[in-house]
Amino acid sequence: MVSIEEKDDFPWRVTPYVVICWLLAACGGLMFGYDIGISGGVTGMDDFLINFFPKVYERKQHVQQSNYCKYDNQYLQLFTSSLYLSALVSSFLASKLCSVKGRKLTIMVSSLSFIVGCIICTAAQHLWMLIIGRVLMGVGIGFGNEAVPLFLSEIAPVQHRGAVNILFQLLVTVGILIANLVNFATLNLHPIGWRVS
Repeated sequence: MVSIEEKDDFPWRVTPYVVICWLLAACGGLMFGYDIGISGGVTGMDDFLINFFPKVYERKQHVQQSNYCKYDNQYLQLFTSSLYLSALVSSFLASKLCSVKGRKLTIMVSSLSFIVGCIICTAAQHLWMLIIGRVLMGVGIGFGNEAVPLFLSEIAPVQHRGAVNILFQLLVTVGILIANLVNFATLNLHPIGWRVS
């Protein structure tokens, strides 16, 4: 049996530049985690509900039942699920783009799509703007979830591949934490708290 040291004859060193590359690439997980955490907090903010889902807001004020009954609205469900559906579909396209154009370009497309989606959601005045923004964010997440772990595996030395690859999942969790802290901080920032989040 051949050991890793004998098999891996490529000269490599872990330098500050390499570590920065790992951390920046793993930020694809940060945007996914942030969105997972932020959407739940935003859909609970009254100002957001008044602007886009007034029926849900009314139900929230008057119904003394579970949260499921209060938030039972197909447009609200579309708002939430549009990101995940577009991420699923786009991950298949991202696989092909990774193979044809490379990981770095796919990660750049991911970042650009997510940023444009965030801008549209932040500036949204109508529900359709929110949905388009969420779809673009989903495309960014789908492309990122496809390309980032692959890129991290490719740039990591064999001996550190597991540790480097787990950075993606770690930053997903950190993103969820940051999103919850942001939601907590903007909860009472009326009427723009949901836009800041």
